[in-house]
Amino acid sequence: MDKELQQLQHLFADGNVRVEKCGIGKVNAALGAQRMINEFHPDVIVSSGCAGGHGDDLKIQDVVVSKEVSYHDVYCGRAIDDTTIYGQVQGLPARYQADAQLLEKAVALSNDEVRIVPGLIVTGDWFVDTKDKMRSIIEKFPDAKAVDMESCAIAQTCYINHVPFISFRVVSDMPLSDTDASQYHNFWDTVAEHSFQTTKAFVEKIKDEELKMKN
Repeated sequence: MDKELQQLQHLFADGNVRVEKCGIGKVNAALGAQRMINEFHPDVIVSSGCAGGHGDDLKIQDVVVSKEVSYHDVYCGRAIDDTTIYGQVQGLPARYQADAQLLEKAVALSNDEVRIVPGLIVTGDWFVDTKDKMRSIIEKFPDAKAVDMESCAIAQTCYINHVPFISFRVVSDMPLSDTDASQYHNFWDTVAEHSFQTTKAFVEKIKDEELKMKN
């Protein structure tokens, strides 16, 4: 979204980092990722945005980093292949795993000011603004830490193109304790500023380590 892009653009002035807005939803996310891969041939794609959180160990402004990602709104049925599970596109992984080295670097950034929690992010074309909808998602994915609208589509695109991928999602609201997305709107009104600094710290860590290797 524009407001997420604005949070990130001023953090990166380095020509080695390309900041792009993909737009909302799975199709926009996949198209944006593929265009970036085709035009810029990135070493890694980092998705950064906000998401609804789930779990007693999370609070608003915590950051969920994708240990793995899946779709919460995909079902290919059992008519042809009875091994394909809910959330899985037939012939592709049921869950896309984050690059292990990238995940390790991300988790290492957790500190007293910013908690970074690794876990499952589930993606679907649905803005979760009711408790009932969140419950229906968690029923199928009880281990999900965050629900968004882009991460898995980008992960699938990166998987097909053999590009390392990781996703950071700032918890903007907790749908199971929210009413009419009031926490989400309050997030942008009062606490969004500096919420995406973790993405900057992560990219700088990668660049610093690359520089050390070259030297």
